[in-house]
Amino acid sequence: MVDSTRVLKLLEEVKLLAQEYYDLTERPLGVTDEIAEFEAARRLGVQLARPRQEGYDAIRETPGGNQRLQIKGRRFPRGAESGQKTGSISLEKEWDQLVLVLLDERYNPTAMYEADRPAVEAAIRAPGSLARNKRGQLHVSKVKAIGRQVWP
Repeated sequence: MVDSTRVLKLLEEVKLLAQEYYDLTERPLGVTDEIAEFEAARRLGVQLARPRQEGYDAIRETPGGNQRLQIKGRRFPRGAESGQKTGSISLEKEWDQLVLVLLDERYNPTAMYEADRPAVEAAIRAPGSLARNKRGQLHVSKVKAIGRQVWP
């Protein structure tokens, strides 16, 4: 069983280190998605999937069955929100919902958005953008437009 109090304490330390690393190098440390997954699980009450699970990162139990959630995190350094994109979203893998966790410069969650797979697929397959069509990336503003805010 995971000691969530200990994990929270560790994540606070990781957030401080990641922020200091970014301040020194202007490069991300690569912990954004891990922090986003934990914050989504904690704040949305979903169960994280096993590590390296293909396609989805968490499971939400519903009366209609389990939903598989693909979680993407995006950190916004001061003044850098416009034009930001998600990481790659794979349409070849199994998942039902996309959850986008927005983090501030200190890696603390500020908002979470959820979008249904059909809306995400349609947005990615829309003609015109290499980032969308080939890499499976969406602008954060697009996820907000096709989804709904689920936290806070």
